[in-house]
Amino acid sequence: MSEESSSCGCGSKAGAPTASVPAPVSAGGPGTTLRVAGMDCPDEIAAIERVLKPIAGVGEIKVNLMAGTATIAHDQRVTPEQLIQAIGTAGLKASTMDGSEAGEEHSGDASRVHLILVIISGIFTGVSLLLQWQNLFAPYGKAVAAAVAILAGGWFIFPKAIRALRHASLDMNVLMSVAVIGAACIGEWTEAAAVVFLFALSELLEGFSVGRARRAIQSLLELTPETALVKRGDQIQEVRVEEVKVDETLIIKSGARVPLDGVVTSGESAINQAPITGESMPVEKNAGDTVFAGTINGEGSLEAKVTKTSTDTTLAKIIKLVGEAQGRRAPSQRFVDRFAKIYTPTVFVAAILILVSGPLLFNGSWLDWTYRALVLLVIACPCALVISTPVSIVSGLTAMARRGVLIKGGVFLEEIGKLKALAVDKTGTITEGKPRVQQVIPWNGKSEEEILRIAAAIDTHSEHPLAQAVVKYAKEKTVQFPRSENYQSKTGRGAEARIDGHLYFVGNHRFTLESAVCSDELERKLGELEAQAMSVVIVGHKPHEDCKGEVLGILAVADAVRPNAADAIKALHAAGVEKVVMLSGDNQRTVDAISKQVGIDEAKGDLLPDQKIERVRELLAKHKHVGMIGDGVNDAPAMAAASIGIAMGGAGTDTAIETADIALMQDDLSKVAEAIRLGRRTVGVIQANIIFALGVKAIFLALALTGHTSLWLAILADTGATIIVIGNATRLLRRPGQRVVT
Repeated sequence: MSEESSSCGCGSKAGAPTASVPAPVSAGGPGTTLRVAGMDCPDEIAAIERVLKPIAGVGEIKVNLMAGTATIAHDQRVTPEQLIQAIGTAGLKASTMDGSEAGEEHSGDASRVHLILVIISGIFTGVSLLLQWQNLFAPYGKAVAAAVAILAGGWFIFPKAIRALRHASLDMNVLMSVAVIGAACIGEWTEAAAVVFLFALSELLEGFSVGRARRAIQSLLELTPETALVKRGDQIQEVRVEEVKVDETLIIKSGARVPLDGVVTSGESAINQAPITGESMPVEKNAGDTVFAGTINGEGSLEAKVTKTSTDTTLAKIIKLVGEAQGRRAPSQRFVDRFAKIYTPTVFVAAILILVSGPLLFNGSWLDWTYRALVLLVIACPCALVISTPVSIVSGLTAMARRGVLIKGGVFLEEIGKLKALAVDKTGTITEGKPRVQQVIPWNGKSEEEILRIAAAIDTHSEHPLAQAVVKYAKEKTVQFPRSENYQSKTGRGAEARIDGHLYFVGNHRFTLESAVCSDELERKLGELEAQAMSVVIVGHKPHEDCKGEVLGILAVADAVRPNAADAIKALHAAGVEKVVMLSGDNQRTVDAISKQVGIDEAKGDLLPDQKIERVRELLAKHKHVGMIGDGVNDAPAMAAASIGIAMGGAGTDTAIETADIALMQDDLSKVAEAIRLGRRTVGVIQANIIFALGVKAIFLALALTGHTSLWLAILADTGATIIVIGNATRLLRRPGQRVVT
């Protein structure tokens, strides 16, 4: 029984959904993921791609700045060792994921060395400035001090510039190196030292800032304990979570984190599920309830049977998809990347033209115009512009993952921030998805027992909540029923099967009309029930062979509206959604009654699956940015047709996580409004960062052309812009009014 069948019949589930999860990287062979230490700048991504692409057998390369990883598709000819060695030629330290500790240790050592060299560079830059101001040991004193500052600050810059030039590439290290060498050549030793020091400092601060956002992602990895207490025979053993098998029994002590997904077999306790679902209050767990890896047990002690291995838990899927999401570039990020590729070489050419045209066309001083060209090179550094978008995106994705909303990429985070209309399913979205039979109405002199026997015999073939509600009610009434034969689902109508040699059906009003057993009296009764927000299941003997056919009875089924549904709809409107439309296979009177109860703008009932798609397309034509929220399975076609598909209750179903663009880990519709607000905030932060970064560039470009700025002021502005845009982006990691804790 499916909602497509007006919640009255027993339709089968929709076809296979369009998967939103990106396929594994492949190039006719295996893929290797490496951890890259010290990767803090977009230029390093380009450097990795430059050294890997020439290798025969290497296919697609995905470098994730925020995760600090590189995933390379390659064939059997290429080994991880070759890839690690190649990345080493770019000046970066790579290691396999198994060797992450060594990579982190190397990264920590490099950061300490970087910090020490920056301090040395800063000290000697200050000495050079002091000697220049006091005119001491002129002219060699300031030059010697500046040279020491340049060598210390340029220790990590100049080698990268040389490697970039070998590959005929102009990156910011080349720009800075040319600017520094040029300044030294025209005698501006102190300014050259200031440029190196400030640029090295900006690199260091940028690394710290990126690391802050990166730690927010990695904090997800720390939710699961490394070991689990497992009951094996009469003994309780502590074993690594990777070694625990499905169906083994976990011992979960009070206050401990749940190591693996499982089902409680004994004990009672309250579990804090906030790390997975974002729920603010602990959830009571008893025998038969599901527990998730990474959640925190309360006061009680539990035993649970393992249902998933460590690589297949709900938390593992979340971590995997958050990592993959960072590779799905948002439109703004793609724009910035394309802009930066054109911007840097264009400014480099412009600097050369300024150097030549000033003296030749305006009879200016070669020294003066050379200085202006060098300032322009410093301004050309696009770091603040390029890094602002990915930090904003990953901050938004991580913030929502912490709140129980799994968004599968920056493109979807931006899209949900633009939503103007939202289509919602009824069962399991607006209602709790736990319908119960409220009333059995005999027809044509039949008994309740006979009606339930026929209905349950057919519905026992279906997994839909309404069908299961009928079967459950029959069992509660101790009605004995056979398993029907020749079961056939009639999508959007109901189902039919043979019982004791006769053909019976359960279905909706449409199915009754098609079976030619409807009557005016039946119509009136159905209208009364539907006006009370009841779903109706009509049980009948279908005309066949020598049997005339008749209606046996009506089952009135009600599904409770979620307590927070009305508030959630209000929140959606407050978040900027102009129209909320309910699309349901249930009868029109029922969906009208429920939509009026919760404040939905428009309700469309009696819809087949393809008609839901048509309604979504109509909304797209009118509003352009449209979301569809459902259970991730039955509504998959409509979700795929929408701009963005949202699945309810991802923590309970793997399919919901894998199907939709956004999965709400908790059955809480209010999370959609929260995601929309964060999406809008993210888009706003990205736009503000881009405008700010470009504005700073434009101002200093004008100052450079008119000769009203200096090298050290230009690099100071670029450093400040980079730190400001990163700080602005990491604000997304906190709720309004909260501090960022990473």
